[in-house]
Amino acid sequence: MTRSLPVDTAAERPAVILNHPHAGRPGRARLAVLNASSGVMLRLLPRIPDAVKRLLLGRRTVTVDGNTLDTTLQFMLAAQRSAGVSGLVASSDVTVARAQLRTLASYLDPGIAVGVRDISVPGPAGPLRARHYTPVNSLVSGGGEPLLVFFHGGGFVVGDLETHDGLCRLICRDAGVHVLAIDYRLAPEHPAPAAVDDCFAAYQWALEHAAELGADPTRVAVGGDSAGGNLAAVVSQLARGRDVPVPALQLLLYPVVDFAAETRSKTLFSDGYFLTKVDIDWFRSHYLSGSQLDPSDPRISPLLAEDLTGLPPAMVLTGGFDPLRDEGNQYAEALAAAGVPVDHRQFGSLVHGFANFFPLGGASATATAEVVSGLRAHLSRG
Repeated sequence: MTRSLPVDTAAERPAVILNHPHAGRPGRARLAVLNASSGVMLRLLPRIPDAVKRLLLGRRTVTVDGNTLDTTLQFMLAAQRSAGVSGLVASSDVTVARAQLRTLASYLDPGIAVGVRDISVPGPAGPLRARHYTPVNSLVSGGGEPLLVFFHGGGFVVGDLETHDGLCRLICRDAGVHVLAIDYRLAPEHPAPAAVDDCFAAYQWALEHAAELGADPTRVAVGGDSAGGNLAAVVSQLARGRDVPVPALQLLLYPVVDFAAETRSKTLFSDGYFLTKVDIDWFRSHYLSGSQLDPSDPRISPLLAEDLTGLPPAMVLTGGFDPLRDEGNQYAEALAAAGVPVDHRQFGSLVHGFANFFPLGGASATATAEVVSGLRAHLSRG
């Protein structure tokens, strides 16, 4: 499938957005209160029956484009708004925003037991931190399961091994696969394509060392959520283009795949659904400012690649209340049109980031279980 790319012009490059206009720079006292209230809410939420949640919400529902928002997520978002939180980014200070996301993730710790060890893998600018998750059956049988190289989300600016530890543990346990999570370099300290280079190097290392990890070297997949889904898609394209064995599968959870797109879903869900337009613009600015790459470069926007043929099979998962919904759907359609086997699942009641919200229960837990089951099925056939 052929695409014509926009002309590379300086005007297409984003202006630098240092301050997040909604998050601002909250002080320590404000953050302490926010963390205390968020911790209580997130720990109690799974224990509140749906009937009680609906009652507390005044029996109101949110329906957009024929999709009705999951009650658990509606309650969570309402609690966010009441606490004065509007989106994913908690502070204009990158260091604080990263710490706050780690704190949020700690409240969602599912306590899943698998084999875990921190390792390092060689990267183009030095060693990269990584975390190897080993399924229990591998500890008993001696190995041979598939390996998923996982790239975390967070807009290329926030997120790390800790923020996605619970999701990686779930995938490892319930899909019965090894997971190698990569702590790639983040912007703005390291603008594009640093993250791409790190993730491609980590994938190549995983291909060469899968057997040492106890995994099947013929079944090495890549995956990630949001920005990590972008990186998994880009790594798949780079592998095909550089005569490196392509992944056995690309798992793309609500990926960002077109930085230049102004889609309907970005307008419909620009505010109030966890990931906001302001968040997206802030992430985009940090990732691309200082970069020599244009937003239309396929290493930034994999949907805009001229040729999508020959790519590995893909699982593409999108949420009905996600501003990235439309571009994710478009990428699934473009891959299928290019002859790539695609398992595209749309979860109409869910917001961006639903896979990290599985400990809250509700439709997020059901959808994530379905995704993990599908991953297991695809890799077992591989």
